[in-house]
Amino acid sequence: MIEAANKLGYVPNALAQRFALRKSGNLGVILPMLPKVNLFSTYYFSEVLSGIGMTAKQRGYDLLLLFREPHEPRDYASLFRTQKIDGCIILGAQDIPSERAALQELRDGEYPFCLVNQRFEGEAFCTVDADQRMGSYHAGKHLVKQGYRRIGFLNGPAEYSNSLDRLKGYQQALKEAGLPYNPEHVLVGNYSRKSGYGLAEAVAKLVESGEVDAVIAANDRMAIGLMQGLKELGIRIGEHLALVGCDDSDVSRMTEPPLTSIRVPFYEVGCEAASRLLDAMTENEPPAPFEIKLPVKLIERASSQVSLATRD
Repeated sequence: MIEAANKLGYVPNALAQRFALRKSGNLGVILPMLPKVNLFSTYYFSEVLSGIGMTAKQRGYDLLLLFREPHEPRDYASLFRTQKIDGCIILGAQDIPSERAALQELRDGEYPFCLVNQRFEGEAFCTVDADQRMGSYHAGKHLVKQGYRRIGFLNGPAEYSNSLDRLKGYQQALKEAGLPYNPEHVLVGNYSRKSGYGLAEAVAKLVESGEVDAVIAANDRMAIGLMQGLKELGIRIGEHLALVGCDDSDVSRMTEPPLTSIRVPFYEVGCEAASRLLDAMTENEPPAPFEIKLPVKLIERASSQVSLATRD
């Protein structure tokens, strides 16, 4: 029969084979639908998706991108029940009750899934992230070493575990340096450039009153928005205020002055998440819970160097 099939040039239908095996051949990636944001143009999402896609391709899987509206019910398990996907990686998850319930349903149903850049306290889920706490810790230590003693922090929403991790790293750096932690020096944006720009006036007041001489921003987009807003208010980064971002995105090298930033291996995070999940799927067993944190690195540039003549 095989010989006859070869003579006839028969090619097996991959879709039919997968249907017979009750497999879709798809690795699902669940993404947040963010108003007025082109996800594929953002450094974080493009790098993580590139890592996931490359790893899936090498392992013979296709990617199925699934966009989630902010207020849409999180019924992830239905994607498995309808055989749309064989496993899923979830980006942009938030620590809210509906998200926890959906993830618990996946775990209880023994569906293979992995979270990227999000942990849930008290839950044993599979997660891959960078070491966000150490990133902001290194940023704080760097600023202290440079002579700064009044360091502010521009964070993201508390629904994201990396916001909490970065805040803890910042607090740890202050504590080790014997510096007080002042909650009024912690401002919150939403990880967008616009939110950083919108907080420029509040930061400017802290700078002008002498309360803050340096700021750590939880991502480059907010840092760059803040930099632009402060420039319009007459406050120059690298002269009146030191600034450190997080991500080490391509644009961080192009700002004026170039932005000191924490290099986060987003591509490798995507590769690791896909590889771990696909290994478990190959074994046809639900993955044992794991929590992977990849190392980060501080890249020093001119934005965290303030002239001695302007420093108190």
